[in-house]
Amino acid sequence: MSNLKNIQPLEDFNWEEFENGSNVGTDKEDLLKAYDETLNKVSEHQVVEGKVISVDKKEVVVNIGYKSDGIIPASEFRYNPDLKVGDVVEVYVENPEDKKGQLTLSHKKARLSKSWERVNAALENEEVIQGYIKCRTKGGMIVDVFGIEAFLPGSQIDVHPIRDYDIFVGKTMEFKVVKINQEFRNVVVSHKALIEAELELQKKEIISKLEKGQILEGTVKNITSYGVFVDLGGVDGLIHITDLSWGRVSDPHEVVELDQKINVVILDFDDEKKRIALGLKQLTPHPWDALDANLKVGDHVKGKVVVIADYGAFVEIAPGVEGLIHVSEMSWSQHLRSAQDFLKVGDDIEAVILTLDRDERKMSLGIKQLKEDPWEAIEVKYPVGSKHAAKVRNFTNFGIFVELEEGVDGLIHISDLSWTKKVKHPSEFTQVGVNIDVVVLEIDKENRRLSLGHKQLEENPWDTYETLYIPGTVHTGKITEMMDKGAVIALNEGGEGFATPKHLVKEDGSQAQQGEELEFKVIEFVKETKRIILSHSRTFEEDKEEARRAAKRASKKKEEPVVNNVAASTTLGDLDALAELKAKMEKGE
Repeated sequence: MSNLKNIQPLEDFNWEEFENGSNVGTDKEDLLKAYDETLNKVSEHQVVEGKVISVDKKEVVVNIGYKSDGIIPASEFRYNPDLKVGDVVEVYVENPEDKKGQLTLSHKKARLSKSWERVNAALENEEVIQGYIKCRTKGGMIVDVFGIEAFLPGSQIDVHPIRDYDIFVGKTMEFKVVKINQEFRNVVVSHKALIEAELELQKKEIISKLEKGQILEGTVKNITSYGVFVDLGGVDGLIHITDLSWGRVSDPHEVVELDQKINVVILDFDDEKKRIALGLKQLTPHPWDALDANLKVGDHVKGKVVVIADYGAFVEIAPGVEGLIHVSEMSWSQHLRSAQDFLKVGDDIEAVILTLDRDERKMSLGIKQLKEDPWEAIEVKYPVGSKHAAKVRNFTNFGIFVELEEGVDGLIHISDLSWTKKVKHPSEFTQVGVNIDVVVLEIDKENRRLSLGHKQLEENPWDTYETLYIPGTVHTGKITEMMDKGAVIALNEGGEGFATPKHLVKEDGSQAQQGEELEFKVIEFVKETKRIILSHSRTFEEDKEEARRAAKRASKKKEEPVVNNVAASTTLGDLDALAELKAKMEKGE
């Protein structure tokens, strides 16, 4: 009760009127009038300032000193994600009191009413302004600046090329107005312009300190087929593809990836330091220097074929360490072939070190050495007199080259193809690629050649012909070929003979023709040159000549006197012989 002792009633308060209610209406009107006078006078389509009293995801409540607060959609403040209670914002009064008695405000229209002035002022004063990136468009982005939709070109987002535009949508960033088209009210903004000036200073500072051999950290900015561009902090340098790795690189993506941070060494630059050559492989020791010191000629190594050409293949036995396998070291064969016949890029192989020069960083390898040289023991596998099957590789006028196995070749001379047939060219006898049976006649180990024969697989028929075609004997044969110089006769007992035109005259005087089968007398037989000379004419001419001579001798004997009985008996014997010859001759005629 003590707290109420100082409260005093109003001296001029009319309790009677209060009890009767006669003065309430008058005071209420006065009160409302007084209340209205304390509020701001608000008109439609007016831009005023208000204080944010509430912020949530859907709406922002703003007090402008009016009898009710205004509610604005939160989407109108997307450009300003930092908006908070107590901030003063401009609002546009759309309606002081709608049907529900609610004050209707718009922040967007308030911004628009002054946005064009603000944008032009920002361009003139090079002012840094905030904008909300609304969405993507062709070539760049649409940015909300003071309620105006401005264009942000893709090249003006950052100093680095942008690969994913979508990550910027919904972000609020700082921009500079770089261009305004007053006629069409187009506005172009740039974020890149804000950081270029700062980067230019950084760039000058970096360039001034560049030295060859200096190691710097950079970020992979772009990857091309010929190398990698690295951002050194506003300054770009190029790592050529050959300086990425000591090993061969076909695609720079195998070594680095975009936005990767890497250390690089400065290899070179021009006078103005605009072109900077960088190296990555130089930060590690050369693989040849780290090559096993115990590695020597004759050792076996494993590697991968990285490059192939007609003359050979390069094999990488360690990153940056390669050896050449010349095509001649791929097979014991001496035939000209291409390396592609033996290997292809990507093959994992084993090879033998043939030469090793650490100073020159060169190595030659061989793969044929993994197999035994077939000529080392040629006499064992292919002794003289042994018979084998070989493949015909090619012809010459003098014979046939054949291959018995990889690296073992031989020659069949044309004279060793047949005992009887006269071969003018090997193509008449066989064809390339087919198999032919051979016998080893001679070994030339030094020149890696074998002399081979085909006819030696059969007995020499000339040994038989020698006992059969004795000069003077008569045999039946058929004319198989007619030439100007004579005819070739195939004898029924085997072999071929030859008769000149004068020996082809028949008994009736006509000339023998091809295809006729006649009797022929052997005139000459030469085993060494395989020559049999025949005559058909002599089969009847010699009998006539012999009879004529015998008759002549007989007539002479008749004219001679008989000296004694002995002579008479001899003469009579001769006469008997002559008579017999004459009878034969007459019978023949």
